[in-house]
Amino acid sequence: MIKAYFGLTKYPFHSENITLLPHQQNILDTLRVHCQQGGLCLILGEPGTGKTVIKEALKNFDQQRLITPVVSRTLHTYYNTLRILCEAFKLSADGASFACETRLIQTAFKLNQQGKMLSPIIDDAHLMDVNCLRRIRLLMEDFPKNHNLVLIGQPKLLSSFSLSSNDDIKSRITYSVIVPKLIPEDIEAFILSEFDRAGLGHNVITPEALTLIARSSEGIIRRARNITISSLIDAVRDQVKTVDLKQVNNVLLQPHWRNNQDIFVSLPNNVSQQKG
Repeated sequence: MIKAYFGLTKYPFHSENITLLPHQQNILDTLRVHCQQGGLCLILGEPGTGKTVIKEALKNFDQQRLITPVVSRTLHTYYNTLRILCEAFKLSADGASFACETRLIQTAFKLNQQGKMLSPIIDDAHLMDVNCLRRIRLLMEDFPKNHNLVLIGQPKLLSSFSLSSNDDIKSRITYSVIVPKLIPEDIEAFILSEFDRAGLGHNVITPEALTLIARSSEGIIRRARNITISSLIDAVRDQVKTVDLKQVNNVLLQPHWRNNQDIFVSLPNNVSQQKG
């Protein structure tokens, strides 16, 4: 709808068009070094701060030399996680845990002999049971020493590693970073840069609307993206070519953008009494 209405050849904010911001590029460059040397890396941040963009950039960096199997379903048991790893390596997942482990280790050494680097990625690692994570870490002790295990999750993952019982994992961390929120000026620059990539003029959004989106996103890239796209959709519905405060405010009135107190105050009296 947005693409046709504004006469675009690319969708704004499409994942294929997004490029890394400077701080994301710096994190990627550091990860690449650890992929060569080996290590255990933590990429942490609140939801929507850009961890997935960094993960995708690492996966696509050098697909001929850098092998990056990804485990995204982190609520599984250790055995099922092994099977997911086998699938990522395009190996048979049949048999018991020991058989899967043996195939994974053999494949890791085969890739190493071919001159390839190995960097397994565990996404949403904060959801994984720490004992399962420990068993994966122990499994990878038998991998070639230059492999790099990347754990991507929320900051509370680091808190769990701070427990003395998890010192065996924390002591092996070679790099950790918390992906920061952005200041409003950087959010505005991000939105306009994505407009440029989609071929959308800056005059499509007023400065006031852009400022409101940047402030309402609270430094979260995903929020900025979603509010902007929803505002563009609202502009299409209003049959206007410029996103103004009216469109942005219409989006921000939706319950999921408002805090609980605002929702409670706006409820009719009889509903408020029922809630009480």
